[in-house]
Amino acid sequence: MKKALSILLSLAMILCLMAGCSGGEKPAAANSGETYKIALITMDSIDQHWITLKEGAEKAAAELGVELTFMAPNTKDDALQIEQVNNAVSAGNQAIIVAANGPDAISSALKEAAAAGVKIVYVDSPANVDAEATFSTDNTAAGKTAGETMIEALTAKGVTSGKIGIVNVNAATASTVARETGFRSAFEGTGFELLETQYGEGDAAKSQSIAENYITQGVVGIFGCNEGSTNGAGNAVKAAGADVVCVGFDKSDAIMGLIEDGYILATMAQNPDVMGYEGVKAAVAALKGEKLGGAVTDTGVSVLKASSAPAAAAPAAAAGDYKLALITMDSIDQHWITLKEGAEKTAAELGVELVFMAPNTKDDAQQIEQVNNAVAAGCDAIIVAANGPDAISSALKEAEAAGVKIVYVDSPANVPAEATFSTDNTAAGKTAGETMLAELTAKGITSGKIGIVNVNAATASTVARETGFRSAFEGTGFELLETQYGEGDAAKSQGIAENYITQGVVGIFGCNEGSTNGAGNAVKAAGADVVCVGFDKSDAILGLIQDGYILATMAQNPDVMGAEGVKAAVAALNGENLGGAVTDTGVSVLTK
Repeated sequence: MKKALSILLSLAMILCLMAGCSGGEKPAAANSGETYKIALITMDSIDQHWITLKEGAEKAAAELGVELTFMAPNTKDDALQIEQVNNAVSAGNQAIIVAANGPDAISSALKEAAAAGVKIVYVDSPANVDAEATFSTDNTAAGKTAGETMIEALTAKGVTSGKIGIVNVNAATASTVARETGFRSAFEGTGFELLETQYGEGDAAKSQSIAENYITQGVVGIFGCNEGSTNGAGNAVKAAGADVVCVGFDKSDAIMGLIEDGYILATMAQNPDVMGYEGVKAAVAALKGEKLGGAVTDTGVSVLKASSAPAAAAPAAAAGDYKLALITMDSIDQHWITLKEGAEKTAAELGVELVFMAPNTKDDAQQIEQVNNAVAAGCDAIIVAANGPDAISSALKEAEAAGVKIVYVDSPANVPAEATFSTDNTAAGKTAGETMLAELTAKGITSGKIGIVNVNAATASTVARETGFRSAFEGTGFELLETQYGEGDAAKSQGIAENYITQGVVGIFGCNEGSTNGAGNAVKAAGADVVCVGFDKSDAILGLIQDGYILATMAQNPDVMGAEGVKAAVAALNGENLGGAVTDTGVSVLTK
């Protein structure tokens, strides 16, 4: 019997190897004629958040020609989610994209899947198992924003103390626990009393009962940590006719209706479609053998209030009806090329004309000329990355007066726009500083000079990065030298960095692609023992990281900026009121 079992196991192993099931790299589906099979497992299959995430994943799967199976349980339940993970492996899925119900419950099942050669990618909520990549919201930061939004509304009403209730999903779901942590942090040092959290398992009816109980306790505010919690809290305020400030998380038709009717003040709207879309892309990249390094990407959040709630949508534009202009800072940096590609892809999907009108180099006069050319050419909307906050303001005001819709990508100007899609540059700059500081500390260096290579003193995005970077060194023994400007030109930036090296710096920070490229090449040319940290992603920068001349770079998501910029422009032209919402499109720390 044992001999027979041994033979069967050997045959199974041979068949598995023949089918390409080994843990080694396999050829891309496009080259082998084989389609990758990927499972998407979310917390449940009901919340609109997960449906939107699924739609984003399905879109990417269709574009990449892979098979995607949605295997989410009907309700949030650890045992059901474990069962779905096991089913995904049994069904021969080569990758699992999962939003973990809790960080520990499904860990054993995921470890077994990984041991079987299945690639793991997290969306929304990770488990405590290493994965290829994670695409999620910075929930702590977003929760703090929710708290600050509530405090601002209460203060405006003259309310400076009182009880606040919190409706969460459970005590195990990492994403909603982080939101609560961030929310509570916003109230530190205030006169408000945050009551003990109550859990409604994300169920709208249970959450409504919890919120109704809070209202009987005389709360002045209620925070809902996810879609079901927010829906329930808003309905409780509606049913009681209570004067309670309600702030929530996630976006759905029901939540937006409660915001419009005044029962919910605001909701923190994530980008689940981006999570799903990028999750599939990452899974396919991992299956093709790419090393993603477990990178965590913040997919951003927006604060939606009644003023930013979508109006009744006008009919979608027919193909060719709208003409959009995309104006970036230059037409050379890979960052802008990637942004352009994201915009072009979405324009093709929506059937609108997109004209790329960027100058050859960063120059205010040339960018003003491009704005004027876009208006003269009859463009209905301008999607622009402003070279500086003031230089093109007059030209944009004239464009707006002519009925042209304005959308910002990467860097805004000081003129109101329909929407902005950019990186939280101050936070990302601080992360860059902390990354450098950790490396210097690991090398036993606690003091020394640090150089900063920036673009210019006017570009809002890079100035914010520098501000964040400098803040990371406050209270340390390091001396941050006067910033030098290279206009984003790699050669000029290299010259500046080489001069810093002669001054004996221990670190150099490059604030954009050209600055980083130049700084890294300066370290390479000098053979200097200098910790170099930069911003943006390009083949040249990644090569310098691999060769050890740059420690890390802060990689943005310019393709997301471009894609969302076009979508916002078309939505505005279709009559939707976007309310000037600012969306953080996220950043990742890329190291060797």
